[in-house]
Amino acid sequence: HKRRLYFKIKCLYLCRMALSTHSSSGAQESSSSSGPVFQYVGQHKRPTHRVFVWGFSFTGALGIPSFVVPDSGRKRPRKCQLTPYRLETAETISSAACGYGFTLLASSTKDVSKVWGMGLNKDSQLGFQRTQRSRHHSYHYVLEPSPVALPLKEPLQTRVVQVACGRAHSLILTDREGVFSLGNNAYGQCGRRIVQDEVYSNKLLLIIIVGCVQVSCGQDHSLLLTESGRVFACGWGADGQTGLGHHNISSTPVEVGGDLSGVEVQQVSTYGDCSLAVSRDGQLFGWGNSEYRQLSSVTESTQMNSPRHLPLKGCGTVVQAACGGTQVAVLNEKGEVFVWGYGILGKGPNLSESSTPELIPPTLFGRSEFSPSAAVSRIRCGLGHFAAVTEGGELFVWGKNIRGCLGIGKRDDQFFPWRVTVPGRVVDVACGVDHMVALTKSIL
Repeated sequence: HKRRLYFKIKCLYLCRMALSTHSSSGAQESSSSSGPVFQYVGQHKRPTHRVFVWGFSFTGALGIPSFVVPDSGRKRPRKCQLTPYRLETAETISSAACGYGFTLLASSTKDVSKVWGMGLNKDSQLGFQRTQRSRHHSYHYVLEPSPVALPLKEPLQTRVVQVACGRAHSLILTDREGVFSLGNNAYGQCGRRIVQDEVYSNKLLLIIIVGCVQVSCGQDHSLLLTESGRVFACGWGADGQTGLGHHNISSTPVEVGGDLSGVEVQQVSTYGDCSLAVSRDGQLFGWGNSEYRQLSSVTESTQMNSPRHLPLKGCGTVVQAACGGTQVAVLNEKGEVFVWGYGILGKGPNLSESSTPELIPPTLFGRSEFSPSAAVSRIRCGLGHFAAVTEGGELFVWGKNIRGCLGIGKRDDQFFPWRVTVPGRVVDVACGVDHMVALTKSIL
């Protein structure tokens, strides 16, 4: 009887709310429909898009201040967060990137604040975060998501498309005003003139390359992809990672040639000192560091300073590539993942090195006759680990579990893909050295 009475009261309450909503300005009528359509969700509805973080927290990269400086309810700092932890964000985050101890989050909003940073900021890789004591000094550590001021000409019309992070520099891609670089520029990775003993506080620069659609940061170099499929690079080139045909530093973005000349590229990837590019017809190209056999299909040298086409037998059409510190992964049109290089590759403890692509059995990502949506749709690499997102929105990780960066609830390394329990449907994920960020969407 109590349950029935509760149910009746709840129904009456909902009906009353519906009538009041209908009589107020919150009711919306569709002109294309024969009858009225009402919206009963208020301004304080639960967010459908969420951000989850995990891994090493002491740099502030997770954006949870109480993990670093305990509040009154917690006695000890939380050095590592071993499982996904929800980060409260006011805006819907559409892009995330993990650097070496810091994180950038971006929203495609047209509001003034579009990018937020947290974690290490000694080289102003999170922009100039003014301290309370002095307007001329910036915080070296940012413990919670803080707005990154962009010198936009049209802040209410320009959107941020993507963010990328390297060892101590960051790139911010906009839809109307080009690419902004910030942070350490000791090797020209920010795309501007190198200044000896420069103090990087409050230094943001617009890299003027018309029609950029993607940016990617290596340790100390940057890659930029244009709408027409051309690749530009700048920064440290000692391992050939800029692909410019030499091993020197380049302080301004220069177009990458080699086997990429005349090729239309759809995606670029770099994180350590090796670089990859996927052409629009599904071919893979690589350059840079090959100490871990990442490029051994075309060279016996440990370095390659010009892009070469990488023949991949039996891999099908490549749609996406991911490059870590010592390991490489590609995704084909069937949603299959191939890995090679050095480290924990995902096929057990007996495989730690391979110069040829190794297929990770699709069943390890949950694919079966009854679950075809388990095909992988995105792949990512951190410095020593992998991440894959399936079409069904599930997240799988494997590799070195540095400081709990895998989010699997323990500190042990993971030799096979392991599903991470994240509330909602995972849309994208960002991998760093020792922390990760996942963007999710609620399942309605």
